[in-house]
Amino acid sequence: MVHQQSNVILEEFKQVPVAKRDVEIVERKGLGHPDYIIDSVCELASVNLSKYYLQRFGKILHHNLDKGLLVGGRAAPRFGGGELLEPIQIIVAGRATTHVERGGVWEEVPVGELILDACRRFIKERFRFLDPDRHIVIDYKVKPGSADLVSVVEADEEVPLANDTSFGVGFAPFSPLERLVYEVESTINSPQFKSRVKESGEDCKVMGLRTNNSVRLTVANGIVSHLTHDLDHYISVKEEIAEAVRDIAAKTAPEYDVTVDVNTADRIFPGQPERSTVYLTVTGTSAEHGDDGNTGRGNRASGLITPFRFMSMEATAGKNPVSHVGKLYNVLAFRMAERIYSSTDAFEEVYVKVLSQIGRRIDQPLSVTVNYVPARPVRSGDVAEVRAIVDEELSRITELTRLILEGKVRLF
Repeated sequence: MVHQQSNVILEEFKQVPVAKRDVEIVERKGLGHPDYIIDSVCELASVNLSKYYLQRFGKILHHNLDKGLLVGGRAAPRFGGGELLEPIQIIVAGRATTHVERGGVWEEVPVGELILDACRRFIKERFRFLDPDRHIVIDYKVKPGSADLVSVVEADEEVPLANDTSFGVGFAPFSPLERLVYEVESTINSPQFKSRVKESGEDCKVMGLRTNNSVRLTVANGIVSHLTHDLDHYISVKEEIAEAVRDIAAKTAPEYDVTVDVNTADRIFPGQPERSTVYLTVTGTSAEHGDDGNTGRGNRASGLITPFRFMSMEATAGKNPVSHVGKLYNVLAFRMAERIYSSTDAFEEVYVKVLSQIGRRIDQPLSVTVNYVPARPVRSGDVAEVRAIVDEELSRITELTRLILEGKVRLF
């Protein structure tokens, strides 16, 4: 059944909800993963630049720093020690307003300085053993934007105009497996866990496979070499991580029979450390030795990678928070989906897809499609509630800019 009013379409999905299907796959790339690192650097560079524009010029000017690259270094970890032989390289690329005319004088915007500051602060605040001055070489390739896009972004309009034709996708609720995978990475990278299992590095990737009620969690965690004295110590750390994950699973998804595997590429020969190969890192991240990262290759706006869900391939990181719908509409779609799902008992699963058209006001998308799996027969009051939520969220879309700058919304 399809309900349509103006550009809002409400359509029933005749499908089995993800949580009730026989198979489900969910992934999360954690804090120290190269893709997460470069997403974070690009996003914080955009935030830095946005705040500078606001402070100096009273508005956020055109920029998109969403083309970042992390080139892995070269390291030599060993039990009880290790060293970084070649540094990690981080390159932030994109477009930005680099000069502004004020009173007949052109003022230069310190774009490079703001990017470097964003990267250094992120590494210092989030990593224990990665030194931004010794272990990382930071570079940037930023040029002015094209005249047509700048005019769209900086148009003197009541509501910003979309600077791209793109779409955002959101869904609700999270399935039990999605909640579990998210919670496992969040816990392993929490200060509380690191204080207890200090050998656990920040690079943690969690892959969840559910087959009916059986779940297999594969956890890759870069163990810190100078804190790990020998092979027996390493094995005990792996088991401590596995036990912690099993505890999380028992609390988060008690309905599942969960198996946990940690660092499955290890080749361990008990009593023969010289023959064994294990996942050791000097700095806590695989970026130190040949693992690279690209903006937009990691988690979607859900904070997860969910191949059984509808997803946008847009990189949310680094895009300007005023008019780039590749960022705003992904955030907006999740806010709409979560509110729609929570507002009534009519829906078992909700998907929202918001499509822009370049040059259109961002509060007037080309279309909003709400797909749902019904939990009961959908009544006219439910349809009205959905439309009211869509209208309200669109009317408040400009508030997302502040929330993004304050770090109050999930982007990846």
